[in-house]
Amino acid sequence: MYRIAPSILSANFAKLGEEITNVIDSGADIIHFDVMDNHYVPNLTIGPLVCEAIRPLTDAVIDVHLMVEPVDRIVPDFAKAGANIISFHPEASRHIDRTIGLIKDQGCLAGLVFNPATPLHYLDHVLDKLDLILIMSVNPGFGGQAFIPEALNKLRAVRKRIDESGRSIMLEIDGGVKVDNIAEIARAGADTFVAGSAIYGAGKDSDPHRYDTIVSALRAELSKV
Repeated sequence: MYRIAPSILSANFAKLGEEITNVIDSGADIIHFDVMDNHYVPNLTIGPLVCEAIRPLTDAVIDVHLMVEPVDRIVPDFAKAGANIISFHPEASRHIDRTIGLIKDQGCLAGLVFNPATPLHYLDHVLDKLDLILIMSVNPGFGGQAFIPEALNKLRAVRKRIDESGRSIMLEIDGGVKVDNIAEIARAGADTFVAGSAIYGAGKDSDPHRYDTIVSALRAELSKV
């Protein structure tokens, strides 16, 4: 099962509610919610109040990616705001196991995020507690970047670990995902695909209220895998 997760970082923030409902109506599965703090990453985006505002608009899963440091303080706020999945970077937590436990105690699924140069050894002692692993195929902080090919090797390595564990763990990819590379990314092991500019940018070129064409094109490529 493949899941498409539009990143609202690339949406029109002046019409955010409409952008979210339209992209889900067009066949997307998950709303990817990028949180940046101008500290862990060089950008500042949105917080729990925005998550709380969009929660009543959709039954879709809200996948919150925390690019913040320190991370523990903000986890309960996003859980209360309606997040379903909360993911964080190991570099942003002094006690990774404790942060995972905090997320789960709040009733959310827990994910760990790996930047392009972050080693996978952080998985050695927490894989059994994770619900999602997110591989960054760009350096975090900005939308619209080009896919880093080395991410494919990291995906293959993580897919092997997941399969050997026998656990059902989502393997997500974020950064530079487009129609022309999504099949190759899926073959490397990803099952959940964050796409920001590829989806919302396509809407700007045609009908900004509907995203059926681009979502269908992504699914068509996935059907070839």
